Amino acid sequence: MIAGLMFTFGVLTSSDSGARGQRDDTSGRRIRELLVAAGFEFQRYELVPDEQGIVEDRLRSWADQENLHLIVTTGATGLTARDVMPEATRAVIHREVPGMAEAMRVQTLHHTPLAMISRAVVGVRGRTLIVNLPGSPKAVQQCLDVVLPVLPHALEMLQEHPPSHDPL
Repeated sequence: MIAGLMFTFGVLTSSDSGARGQRDDTSGRRIRELLVAAGFEFQRYELVPDEQGIVEDRLRSWADQENLHLIVTTGATGLTARDVMPEATRAVIHREVPGMAEAMRVQTLHHTPLAMISRAVVGVRGRTLIVNLPGSPKAVQQCLDVVLPVLPHALEMLQEHPPSHDPL
């Protein structure tokens, strides 16, 4: 980490049933536990329905107004029409980081063949890294085990040398 800088993060959970109060957000809670234990500073949490416009709005606002270093999402990465997280993420990022998403899929394939149908995306908006994770606590753990070792370096790079981009 950069001297004196603790990386901030937010957790955005996308779940229709969770937003209606019909499901406990165990995946979002697991992300928070793992990142806090790794030394990241928790700043924001929200559980929203699987609505692309709402997800895009939160990602933009958390990156642009709240200046979070890291946004980790959970849910809505599958194959149904309501699984809009990858599309929402691609709509707001300036650059994709395909190696991180590919590494998560490859490593979690050792645990379940369902990993190959994850459409999770990782990308950068300004100085913020956005990482999509699946919607189960077990998959969250497995995916974070893969990317957690590189997150500090990636975030340092974004703070020290933010990518130039065209305004959206």
